[in-house]
Amino acid sequence: MQLKVLGSSAGGGFPQWNCNCGNCRAVRRADPAVTARTQSSICVSENGSDWVLINASPDILQQVRTTPELCPARAPRDSGIAAVMLIDAQIDHTAGLLLLRERTAPLPLYATEPVWQDLSTRFPIGPMLDHYCGVDHHSIPLEGAPFHVAGLDATSFTAIPLESAAPPYSPHRHAPEPGDNIGLLIRNESTGRQAFYAPGLGRIDARTREAMQGADLLLVDGTFWRDDEMQRLGLSPKSAAEMGHLAQSGPHGMISHLDALASDTCRKVLIHINNTNPILRDDSPERAELAHHGIEVAHDGMTFNF
Repeated sequence: MQLKVLGSSAGGGFPQWNCNCGNCRAVRRADPAVTARTQSSICVSENGSDWVLINASPDILQQVRTTPELCPARAPRDSGIAAVMLIDAQIDHTAGLLLLRERTAPLPLYATEPVWQDLSTRFPIGPMLDHYCGVDHHSIPLEGAPFHVAGLDATSFTAIPLESAAPPYSPHRHAPEPGDNIGLLIRNESTGRQAFYAPGLGRIDARTREAMQGADLLLVDGTFWRDDEMQRLGLSPKSAAEMGHLAQSGPHGMISHLDALASDTCRKVLIHINNTNPILRDDSPERAELAHHGIEVAHDGMTFNF
């Protein structure tokens, strides 16, 4: 099984179109210590030709252009995207669905019921796509039952409800419900190896910790280094926690949780990195600290086999 990182940045991408923070300025002046990134998305395949796209970011067309595996060209009109799976209803994970409208058959879309309700009403991508290719919605179970996607018979997916934030347009914005945000445990049933993907993670509860503990590969929330990062820069009045993200630093931050995992063979990778995060600089003290803890920083095009 192969897992590819299509986009490793948080919403807005890196550099963000209207941001003049130090990191974004560095990208624009071609500083070799920083690398541009597109918005958060991964894809998974068993055969290298049929892929489950997990999150459809606004950068999906660029991601397809730079990923030849998603363009197998088996017919005059063809795509390697066999299905799309969503972990939430946020714009940076769903707006790309509109750019897949030229399909000749309904788009298989896997989403929890709360996410599908948001995409059917408050952010009505579903009804909009009905005027184009249409959507074949499959509901993601939340009871811990593994499920499969057609074409990936040896791959199981298990949704782990997460504590994070629902989109601004969700009726659950101020009181998130189970299913508004999920992590995905992705298991290769032939080898027994597992990956856990959770780009939006506000708090690690017992169930999430168990999923992380059992994974061979972690791709987890790397949005902010500090809880008050955006506040310090004068870019937002909200803390990382208020935005639904667990900062990396601090006594109860992501680094401390990753350090506490019993496995010393698990590969630990931060993904969904905000443009303000100092770990985006290869030469930053924060990047060196991550390396000291055996933690990697995701980049677009990163590939894992498990």
